Amino acid sequence: MAAIYERVALIGLGLIASSMSHAMRAKGLAAEITGHARSAETRRIAAEIGLCDRVYETAAEAVQGADLVVLCVPVGAMGEVAAEIAPHLRPGATLTDVGSVKQAVIEAVGPHVPEGVHFIPGHPLAGTEHSGPRSGFATLFENRWCLLVPVEGTAPEAVARLRRLWEEMGSNVEEMDAAHHDLVLAVTSHTPHLIAYTMVGVADDLRRVTDSEVIKYSAAGFRDFTRIAASDPTMWRDVFLTNKEATLEILGRFTEELFALQRAIRTGDGAHLHEYFTRTRAIRRGIIEAGQDTAAPDFGRIKVGS
Repeated sequence: MAAIYERVALIGLGLIASSMSHAMRAKGLAAEITGHARSAETRRIAAEIGLCDRVYETAAEAVQGADLVVLCVPVGAMGEVAAEIAPHLRPGATLTDVGSVKQAVIEAVGPHVPEGVHFIPGHPLAGTEHSGPRSGFATLFENRWCLLVPVEGTAPEAVARLRRLWEEMGSNVEEMDAAHHDLVLAVTSHTPHLIAYTMVGVADDLRRVTDSEVIKYSAAGFRDFTRIAASDPTMWRDVFLTNKEATLEILGRFTEELFALQRAIRTGDGAHLHEYFTRTRAIRRGIIEAGQDTAAPDFGRIKVGS
């Protein structure tokens, strides 16, 4: 396949950027890939494993001549990075990001985008609990959704080109407005992560259960909470600080549901519990039917040593 973009600049070289690099290389979607990371160690590793054709010490150098620039840094750092690269963006280039909050990114990055540059915020709904330049793999985006949030007045052909890139990397692509995106993600990602962090924290606080017991007897439920809670702390700090309203709204709903379940348990209302669990089980089946997870035992995970 002919390259969709001649030169792609990846700013931030963690899981998403490294997976994009592997996917673009595997399918010949970019003629050249440049990169930058703030950490010298990350830059060294990226160069060592050939993640990019060239790795630069500054973001400004990395974006020069690129027709696609992808911001893969924590949401809280995007405004600063956008200010640094703005004078060096090529006219006609597309600037996008992979942050899991969109309104805050538009507010932070938008004012720095020069005339003639297409700003198309994006969010691939894919990831693992791992981070860093070695964590990426070419199939991360396959049959996962990527949401694009074009700002008003964006050229349709620029959106279509970016959509094609994500589709060729394996994603299902949909467009969405920023406010709705942030509410949807508060439900499907942000609040579940906060609950996971809380549950692991509660286990740590319950001194009647020793640390060794928590680790030794971790059944699937708690084990999966720890997997989610192992995610990058900087990224998640920024997510909650920048998607405050939507997350607090969903946390309020969660608290109401939790109180109702507490009442049902306290009063022995088995009918309420059974009806509630039946309804939530149907949601799980819907996720499997949509191809977003597997019904295989142990969620189809590969065992260590297998």
